[in-house]
Amino acid sequence: MKVSFRHFIEYFPEIELPISLGEESHHAFSQQNEPLPRQVVEEFIQPLEKQEIDEFTEFVPCLRIPTSKEDFLAIIYWRAGLLNYQYSLVTFLKNGELIDKRVIAGVVSDGEYITQSIANIEDNWLINIATGRSRADEEVGFSAKDAKIYELELLTDGSIINAI
Repeated sequence: MKVSFRHFIEYFPEIELPISLGEESHHAFSQQNEPLPRQVVEEFIQPLEKQEIDEFTEFVPCLRIPTSKEDFLAIIYWRAGLLNYQYSLVTFLKNGELIDKRVIAGVVSDGEYITQSIANIEDNWLINIATGRSRADEEVGFSAKDAKIYELELLTDGSIINAI
């Protein structure tokens, strides 16, 4: 049985902004939100993913950004894979057509280095991202003073751009 796009979106509760997404944020979402059934992942998430999805890959629905006055919907989900944990922001037209997708936070390791990113989404849809990198064999994580800061913006048409 096919799942409707509307039913898919209901897995993502609308929240108030601002919100921060960091390394541990997914725990709260996984406890509060209903898990995505495999059929929903196959139908709506898998087509969005460029990386391979295996039997160990997990997806957690996180939130929906308030966009009630606009013609699009914006959701964030968390993907857990081997040495790769990411929060993705995805925008759709209200009929389910994809507009844009960006990874906005997470932890990725190549075995030698660990790259961590945290995101803060403001109520004006600006997304501030801090990214740092450390050696995997060091006990201390990356330092905030060494972090690279950049900003994305969610526009009223649903596109996600690099803010100037």
